[in-house]
Amino acid sequence: MGNASAAGHVIGATSYLNLPVSDVPATREFWTKTGVRISEDYSDENAISLSFSDHVVVMLLARDFFSSFLDGRAVADSHLAAGAIEVPAPDPHPGQEMLDACLMYGRTFRDLDGHQWEIPWMSSEMPSG
Repeated sequence: MGNASAAGHVIGATSYLNLPVSDVPATREFWTKTGVRISEDYSDENAISLSFSDHVVVMLLARDFFSSFLDGRAVADSHLAAGAIEVPAPDPHPGQEMLDACLMYGRTFRDLDGHQWEIPWMSSEMPSG
């Protein structure tokens, strides 16, 4: 059935995530240092477009610009919202056998605005089962 929703509509092949940021220039510097590709065609003084792959794009939008899409609702403060959610400490040995076999790895970090990122990589040669 491919990429179809329950209603039978085709689901797009690319996922976009929009997040608010407090300081676009500082955020650009942060992400430039991580090595994530910034798509300049979709970036300006109000937005930074991060291309994690051909199918995953994250738009980091200045808070005022982000709020223009919210129909008058307030933008949540990610530092306060994150404090309301208990985030367990990272497992020091997640899937250790997978790590040892070089089949996966990943890192968790928080950006300048308190957004928590968990970026994994998994081999296309994963064992079945």
